[in-house]
Parts: sequence; C-alpha cells; structure tokens
Amino acid sequence: MAILILAMLSSLVFSLILRFTSADESSINLFVTIISFISLFIGGFVSGGKGRQKGLMLGGLTGIIYSLLVFLFQYLGLDALFSMKQMIYHGCFIITAMMGGVLGVNMSGGKTGN
Repeated sequence: MAILILAMLSSLVFSLILRFTSADESSINLFVTIISFISLFIGGFVSGGKGRQKGLMLGGLTGIIYSLLVFLFQYLGLDALFSMKQMIYHGCFIITAMMGGVLGVNMSGGKTGN
C-alpha cells in the first residue's frame, strides 16, 4: 500500500508539472526513476518493519508484487511486454525493496521474544 500511495502522489505531482510548466517527459525521466526507487525502498522498509522478521523475503515479495502489477498493466492495458531495459530496472527495484525490508526489520527490533 505504501508503494501505491507514493506512486499515486508522485504521479499527480509529475502530471501537474507536465501540465502547467514547459517541462516535457524526457526532462523528468530521471526524477521519476529516483522516486520509483525511493518508493520501493520505503515499501520494503514498511513491509519489513511490520513483519519484524524475514525482511529480505518480505521486501523481495513487495518488489515482486509491484513489478507484477506494472507488468500486468503494461501487458493488459498497452499490449506490450517488458523490454530488456525494463527487466533490469525491475530487477533493481526488487533488490531495492529487499534492502528496505532488511533495514525495516533491523530498525523495528527484529523478532520479538514471546
């Protein structure tokens, strides 16, 4: 949920920038990529923090679900498969979410001793 909320907010901001300024899509492409990585890191962090254990797996699962949703939107909505460049990006997205999950577990105190 954290990733989707951040993605929607950043999409809104970028669409407003594109609409009301002279900026074009190619000029904000780097910022969109950076925001995507930050969103996935935060999503992995949140999932790892809530899970309190197995942050690598929870973060990876978060990244995989995000990539799957993007793939389904692109395939079903645009009738296109991932390019090699997109596959590399999504692999890096999954790794970033995994790192966020590990850090989220470590920051939340890890497994409780109940």
